[in-house]
Amino acid sequence: MSAEDVPSPPIDSGVDNIADKLGGLNTGDAIDRPQTDEEYGLAQLTLRAIVTSKEAGVIIGKAGQNVADLRDKTGVRAGVSKVVPGVHDRVLTVTGALNGIAEAYGLVADGLVKGAPQMGMGGVISSPNTHPIRLLISHNQMGTIIGRQGLKIKQIQDASGVRMVAQKEMLPQSTERIVEVQGTPDGVQKAAWEIGKCLIDDQERGYGTVLYSPAVRVQGTPPAAPMNGSTGYAAPRSFNRTGNGNDFTGGYPPRGRNGSQVDAGGPPPVVEEGEEIQTQNISIPADMVGCIIGRGGSKISEIRRSSGARISIAKAPHDESGERMFTITGGQSANEKALYLLYENLEGEKMRRSQIPEAQA
Repeated sequence: MSAEDVPSPPIDSGVDNIADKLGGLNTGDAIDRPQTDEEYGLAQLTLRAIVTSKEAGVIIGKAGQNVADLRDKTGVRAGVSKVVPGVHDRVLTVTGALNGIAEAYGLVADGLVKGAPQMGMGGVISSPNTHPIRLLISHNQMGTIIGRQGLKIKQIQDASGVRMVAQKEMLPQSTERIVEVQGTPDGVQKAAWEIGKCLIDDQERGYGTVLYSPAVRVQGTPPAAPMNGSTGYAAPRSFNRTGNGNDFTGGYPPRGRNGSQVDAGGPPPVVEEGEEIQTQNISIPADMVGCIIGRGGSKISEIRRSSGARISIAKAPHDESGERMFTITGGQSANEKALYLLYENLEGEKMRRSQIPEAQA
């Protein structure tokens, strides 16, 4: 494996208590979740971050020496995505036990603090010996890290001494958002540990995340949303999904808050030969649900027809965020089409809303 190879290991965990999660119950949590720091430290996960090309050079090192040392010291698998011509962002992927991941991000931060001046990256003048780390977090798991009224993110900052800023928007053609962590290398390590614990506790909602992939994108052009039948789907790239067969949770009837059934999802799902029926749960912001459903359900009906997937919508929010759970059921191909069309509509609506003030001006 070269220094720039990016491992894509499965995220180990079951989905035994997903029904309880969706119903707002906690009966299975104590069994499935680690209870002690030692158990958390041994839990396996993947934590990714966006880095610039210059930062990637520091992380990789000459002939890949730095990233090789990182692997040896922490026991993690780590790599940086390959260069995309015309794109300055790359993705650092770190996989392993939480202990090793937290230590690895501390070492990465230390390397960036020391390497920033000679790489011409500067740094934040008001915060010496710090360098920002931009972690990639699934939109569905962000609520766990922020907490009710921001209490959890404040707790993480207080415990680690870092400053954290969570971006509101998802990255293009993905369901990931950025949490920027600014602090000393020791603080970054502590923050990565706390963030990792949150992700482990809420790992079920991370299934099916569409991973951000650096790519050249046309700026200022709203995403095309051809909704004219089953031939209208044209994904701009292949989907990167977390896990390996665990992207889609399954086997449980979707339920809303307090166990209320979601609405009917349309006709039976389309399943291509050789595929198995899979179910994926994603959260949609409350103020965006209407634009996804459309007048009289026209848009969601068209997405169902175009993708061949069955899509059910919870009648009530599933937590205090007010977000509604959309449950997609079908073969892998149908589910991917449905997921793409849902987020394509979301991005189109965001752009439409952002242009309203300009049009009025």
